[in-house]
Amino acid sequence: MCRLYGFYATEPTKVECTLVHAQNALIAQSLSDLSGYDHAHGWGVATFDENGPDIERQAWAAYHGEHFARAAAKAYSRLVIAHVRRATVGGAAIENTHPFSDGKWVFAHNGTVPGFAGLRPVLLDQMGTRHRKAIKGQTDSEHVFRYFLSLIDDGAVDPEHDLLGAMERLVRDIATLAETHAPGKKLGLNIILSDGERLVGTRFNRSLYFVDRKGVYDCEICGFPHIHHDPDTEYRAIVVASEPVTQEDWIEIPNHSIWQLDTDDGINIHKLREYA
Repeated sequence: MCRLYGFYATEPTKVECTLVHAQNALIAQSLSDLSGYDHAHGWGVATFDENGPDIERQAWAAYHGEHFARAAAKAYSRLVIAHVRRATVGGAAIENTHPFSDGKWVFAHNGTVPGFAGLRPVLLDQMGTRHRKAIKGQTDSEHVFRYFLSLIDDGAVDPEHDLLGAMERLVRDIATLAETHAPGKKLGLNIILSDGERLVGTRFNRSLYFVDRKGVYDCEICGFPHIHHDPDTEYRAIVVASEPVTQEDWIEIPNHSIWQLDTDDGINIHKLREYA
């Protein structure tokens, strides 16, 4: 079990307050989430610019020292993915720390794939050689990410034209494997994924919420806006997180769904039909 955070906006924005200073900021969740669990086994923050993703990760608790706070203070981007880890598969080590990346793709996961010891060889067998060799850690998460990239390389999915469809294929494949190797066990598969332009994900048996912010506003925490706003554009930001972070009106994303953030239309949510 881990805690996820994803941010998507029309303009580069500072996200330090929601990561560090808010009542239920991600750093606070690393010490204790709303269920009383800590997430002290690593953290990562990914931002994006024209050169691709920039990721900082450490294998210790976000609340330990100033490292996470410093990374959060530097985060100024249209798109941010952050993660604090509670280890279930694979110990506290940098190679097991999210987000994982490959080229333009960045991936973070909250949950556990049941029966992973048994299904791991199946996943490896279905991966391309490059992705099989690229795995550095022991987590189910990294294996799921590399399997997704192998689907792209094999032409089984086309994320350039149908990213939500690619995510749906990934969920169906992992759910089928988990049911085969651990019948009746609950799959935890909350994913946040980005190619630097789009932000998509899943909610599958773990909590997930979003808030849609329209127009420039003063932060409820520090009292200032977090952007250098272009007055010729209309500002909008959408945030997804495992738990509500601020006092705003957060909305729960339905279980067994895939979603994509869009600064024109908001969040697009699609329920998986067999779970409707």
